[in-house]
Amino acid sequence: MKKHRQRGSVTLRKRPSRAQGQGKTEDMSEHEHSYTMEQTSRLLGISAQKLRRWDEQGILGALRTEGGHRRYPREVIDRLVQANGGAFAEKTSRELASVKKTLAEKRRIIQLLIESEGRYRDLVETSHDLIWQTDAEGRFTYLNAAAHEIFGLAPKDLIGRCFFNFETNGAHVPNRRFLSTLRRGGEVQNHVTHLTTARGEDRWIGINARITRDESGQMLGIRGTARDVTEQHLAIRRAEHVALHDALTDLPNRSALQRQVEVALQSGQPGAIVMIDMDHFKRVNASFGHGAGDQLVLGLAGVLRSVARDRHGELFRIGEDQFALHLPDARREEAQAAAAIALAAVQNYRLESSHNRVISSITASIGVALHPLHGDNWAGLLAAMDAATHQAKDQGRNRVTLFNPASDALRASHRRTHWSRLIAEALDQDEIALYVQPAVQLRTGVSVHQEIFLRIRDEDGQWAEARQFIGTAESMGYAPALDQRVLTRVLTHIHEQGSRQLQRYSINLSAASISDRAWVGEFVEIMRESGVSGERMVFELSEKAAMENIDATASFIDQLRPLGSRFALDDFGTGFSSFYYLKRFEVDYLKINASFTQDLHENSESRVFMKAVNGLARDLKRQVVAKGVENAETLKLLKEAGTLYAQGRFLQPVSRLGEDVARRRSRGAQRA
Repeated sequence: MKKHRQRGSVTLRKRPSRAQGQGKTEDMSEHEHSYTMEQTSRLLGISAQKLRRWDEQGILGALRTEGGHRRYPREVIDRLVQANGGAFAEKTSRELASVKKTLAEKRRIIQLLIESEGRYRDLVETSHDLIWQTDAEGRFTYLNAAAHEIFGLAPKDLIGRCFFNFETNGAHVPNRRFLSTLRRGGEVQNHVTHLTTARGEDRWIGINARITRDESGQMLGIRGTARDVTEQHLAIRRAEHVALHDALTDLPNRSALQRQVEVALQSGQPGAIVMIDMDHFKRVNASFGHGAGDQLVLGLAGVLRSVARDRHGELFRIGEDQFALHLPDARREEAQAAAAIALAAVQNYRLESSHNRVISSITASIGVALHPLHGDNWAGLLAAMDAATHQAKDQGRNRVTLFNPASDALRASHRRTHWSRLIAEALDQDEIALYVQPAVQLRTGVSVHQEIFLRIRDEDGQWAEARQFIGTAESMGYAPALDQRVLTRVLTHIHEQGSRQLQRYSINLSAASISDRAWVGEFVEIMRESGVSGERMVFELSEKAAMENIDATASFIDQLRPLGSRFALDDFGTGFSSFYYLKRFEVDYLKINASFTQDLHENSESRVFMKAVNGLARDLKRQVVAKGVENAETLKLLKEAGTLYAQGRFLQPVSRLGEDVARRRSRGAQRA
């Protein structure tokens, strides 16, 4: 009898019988050295069914008798029983249970991994973002389904290709810079590149990328994500275009000119700026209307753009009636020649307005400044071309003037630059002070309204009066921002005072502000949302500002009048044409310029004028306020002329807003 081991099991095999007579003896011998299935089951504590299964699985093999019965080697069974102390079944069950538990845990983990991989694949394949991977050479080895939308090709058709296969010409340099940064830092985020899809469509793609490396640090490839940011990119470009271009002509604006010139200055590139300032442009608006003015600007923009193109330059619109021509690499003679051509183009332009009226004889004052000769920074160059343009105006207009460092215009330009900087700082830091002076009723001494005076700090830190900087504020475009800041400050002050005082306040507004429809709309909205009654406000417009834009002045008054606000025509009498236009303006007060009040005692014409204005005001149901009352004699003459209201240092000096309230309370307490 031979013993065979199969996978740790023992199987008994019958030897072939040599003679029939010996078979019974051998069977008896085998029975002595083996157990039946029942005996084995009892000894091991295992069911017969399990023994059969183990036999089939080769775990515990059995000998088969001629009758087909299973028998188990006694030696093997005894050894198993002895080795396990009779607890073979229990131990085996524990081991099997442990194995079963381990297998179940492994199956659970495998199932979780399968589910996780399924979720991952679902997320990756259904993601709108492109998920990609490349080899060390940058060739795609994997892309998800979003590749079709971005490149216009299926993922399988992109394997072996790379991003640069689709780049536009302009994206070449930034893409190489992107690769250099990626290799140096190992990661790049939010890189935007310009691609052309297989369908020929422009796409701007935002890319995030990270290098993958092996254990030794060698680069294996790149993986990352990408997203179509075309819509956002174009929106940003549109916003930048709006910020850097004039709304009417679509020409680049002052900010765009500044950027271009600063780049040229940083690179040391020489060039010239030709500033073209239309002469008497406001007269066109007043005579023909703003529609005709806009048409004139558009027409001039067209002819000047042609001049710029022919001279290899670029045209900018830098103000309502101002253009600038930037000529890179131009020298003195070239710049002056271009300026002369521009002047002739303006002179020869004709515009036919409505009703077949022709606007002709348009002229311009043109100033030329060279960089870096006349300025090695934007502020200095701006002052130079501004000074040259003003010098052309001072010399009679309709001419070209090259910047002269010794001119009076330069000194004036320096003053404008100086105050422009201080105004910008005051707005940025909100360092603005408001002072007040009352206009009083001469009979009772009661305040009619408190006129607001704006002040900002000068270079010595002192509060400078508006007359020192308001001209610069208007010419440099700061006036609307200052006017709005004053309004909000006054409204805040009224809220803080509450019902403790019902004082009316008078605010001066610039012509630039009331001529801007968008600004007026925002101004009206601020008033409505403030919760302050319009009756608490008086808005003053200078006679000059009102005359410059009669329609805008009338429109402004019409929009604010329903809120209960009152209006004053300031510096009345400095232009006698104002008498004619009084019927156009629904103003409540005529504020007489101080030049008429301060010489009443020695100038009979001023006294005649004062009486005439008072008589006219009574007939038109207007109220006259005489400004600049400095002494008792002037006050007496005003009363004799029939003046009802006045203001000046003799009546009450200017004081800081808020201090005037405290002073009035103090006087009230003293009287009590």
